[in-house]
Amino acid sequence: MSFLALDVGNTRLKWTLYDRPEPGALVLAHGVEFLEQIDRLSESTWVELPEPTRMLGCIVAGQAVKYRVQEQMELWAVEPRWVVASEAEAGLVNGYDYPARLGADRWVAMIGARQHMLRHGPARPVILVMVGTAVTVEAIDEQGRFLGGLILPGHGIMLRALESGTAGLHVPTGEVTNFPTNTSDGLTSGGSFAIAGACERMFQHLKARCGAEPLCLMTGGAGWKMLPSMGRSYELVESLIFDGLLAIAAEREALHSGF
Repeated sequence: MSFLALDVGNTRLKWTLYDRPEPGALVLAHGVEFLEQIDRLSESTWVELPEPTRMLGCIVAGQAVKYRVQEQMELWAVEPRWVVASEAEAGLVNGYDYPARLGADRWVAMIGARQHMLRHGPARPVILVMVGTAVTVEAIDEQGRFLGGLILPGHGIMLRALESGTAGLHVPTGEVTNFPTNTSDGLTSGGSFAIAGACERMFQHLKARCGAEPLCLMTGGAGWKMLPSMGRSYELVESLIFDGLLAIAAEREALHSGF
């Protein structure tokens, strides 16, 4: 039984084919495509793959992109399945006011983060920072309840907002430095430290709430850029969405003998 996991973001589609739908599964193949290129998958990369028997995906890119992805999957008989945040799944309880309105990528990555934490030690609170087009900072307590999360603009959005709202401000990306002495470095440093400061504030909130030191995890395509600017040590785990999809698939398989 093979399992295809899809992570469809705002700019790229990432996919991994596993030998089975459960944590620890063997990776058979994997790849990534920019959304502009996904219409060729069924005639190129995917046509060489063994046909998956199960599929589960996480998508934030919208209905039009979802339909394009599903069209590419028509070369197989597998039924497309997409995660929607629920009240509880795979060890995580959703504390959002309206659970289904939580972004699927946030929900799946948090499930992956909790699974990662439990594999490497006793239960403890978790801070999860996802760095992409937007940045989210999620708080999960030691019992596996999502308490809430911050949403703030990523670097690109911050720079575009400043350029559109400030006359004459059109400068290339600079370096992160403690004491910027030019506009490019000032913009890049300001954005990085704004994100780091939001993460630190959530860390302190969660530590006070739970009375224990949270595990700090980071994921997302731009995570490696933020890591050096953080005020404390974060572990960068790029596979959290795929880890979450595997955990969800395993639970659904056990409960329903298929999903």
